[in-house]
Amino acid sequence: MSEISKQKIVDSVPQKGFFGHPKGLFTLFFTEFWERFSYYGMRAILLYYMYYEVTQGGLGLNQTTAMSIMSIYGSLVYMSGIIGGWLADRIFGTRKAIFYGGILIMLGHIALAIPGSVALFFVSMVLIVLGTGLLKPNVSSVVGDIYSEKDERRDAGFSIFYMGINLGAVLAPWITGSLADYSFHLGFSMAAIGMFIGLILFMVTGKGYLGLAGTQVANPLSSEEKKKVYSYAGIGIAIIAIICAITIPAGYLTIDSFVALVGILGILLPIIYFTRMYRSPNTTSVERSRLIAYIPLFIASVMFWAIQEQGSTILASYADQRTQLHFLGIEIEPAWFQSLNPLFIIVLAPVFAWMWVKLGNRQPSIPKKFSFGLLFAGLSFIVILIPGYMAGTDSLVNPLWLVLSYFVVVLGELCLSPVGLSATTKLAPQAFSAQTMSLWFLSNAAAQAINAQIVKFYNADNEILYFGTIGVVAIILSIILFAMSPKIQGYMKGIH
Repeated sequence: MSEISKQKIVDSVPQKGFFGHPKGLFTLFFTEFWERFSYYGMRAILLYYMYYEVTQGGLGLNQTTAMSIMSIYGSLVYMSGIIGGWLADRIFGTRKAIFYGGILIMLGHIALAIPGSVALFFVSMVLIVLGTGLLKPNVSSVVGDIYSEKDERRDAGFSIFYMGINLGAVLAPWITGSLADYSFHLGFSMAAIGMFIGLILFMVTGKGYLGLAGTQVANPLSSEEKKKVYSYAGIGIAIIAIICAITIPAGYLTIDSFVALVGILGILLPIIYFTRMYRSPNTTSVERSRLIAYIPLFIASVMFWAIQEQGSTILASYADQRTQLHFLGIEIEPAWFQSLNPLFIIVLAPVFAWMWVKLGNRQPSIPKKFSFGLLFAGLSFIVILIPGYMAGTDSLVNPLWLVLSYFVVVLGELCLSPVGLSATTKLAPQAFSAQTMSLWFLSNAAAQAINAQIVKFYNADNEILYFGTIGVVAIILSIILFAMSPKIQGYMKGIH
């Protein structure tokens, strides 16, 4: 494919039509809205589907195993983004990657919507992981393509797009959670329908609204490279199939061993990334210093996400089994609590954005903002142990305690997550800018890989010890990071 200039791509997109933004933003906003609707709608009820008894419409898995699977699933979703980005850059182009990813996600939700076996459940997980890896990173990339680099609407466009993500995440748990009260498969069907609507919108409006955006393969494989890649991929799939055929019947490859394997991978991948970038001859001495500064930020991010992501595992279980679900005359579905995180982000994100602008040069440094993020994460776990400490772990808890815990961790998320994205673009070596962004998302993958092991220690008897230990460790790390922030700032070599 002949190279198309960035300006030609921008010129091919109708530049007015969606709140003063390019028409393509309409397509991408609602594609991501429905994708997130399907993802968070499915995730809100997935844990319950796994550990509820078969007589209750679930799979009857052990609850601890179910929480480990949820964590590993989340970890694999973030890891698969690396593959999805590579396929888009070298083979498909981002538009096709989005479309193929949406189809895989929809098929995965359809598989969940069919009453079946544990085997069918794992097939659905594979489809959703691969589909999300194809769609999620590439739809954001196309948003960037529809604006010129100097377009002053660019940041506002990403803010509108980000709002679509959170709106889908807010609405989905309310709908799928209510449907799951009748049947889990009804809830999963709604997730499949949501992705189907997103695909239809993408196909119908994409050609006219997106122009050439996402159609170009950034760095296409040569014919010789294609042969090698396809050969290696075929051999790799065959080897994996043979290993599974041997180890599964023999009892070596079990759910627990697979969880452990992904956990190891979640830790090794970031180490490999850091080592490769640091030792590369394309990395300058200044960039190496910035990579060193990035390491404590990365570790802090892993600790933060290890707590935040337990909102869909430990706190989801807490909502189901430890919380009063009859409150103020309302029958609360436990899945509804999954809407709190995106709801608080929608409300508070503009407040934090205003606050940083208002503070200007007086705002905290990047490491200090990370330390605040860790502090709030730790406090969110301290908050949720209080009712158990006061009334015992055998009594039901007022749901407002759970609401408060989700609220506090969102304060931390807004100190760390958007700041981390910005810091990653600033600290990344020039030769590895895209891969450093992949590294940032691997902090979440590593966190959830660790969670798959941590959640095994949670039960009603040691609830206070569990929340207290993790909360205190996070608070101690936040204090250490705050104290080290001037030193870290020095290694950043002028980045603020």
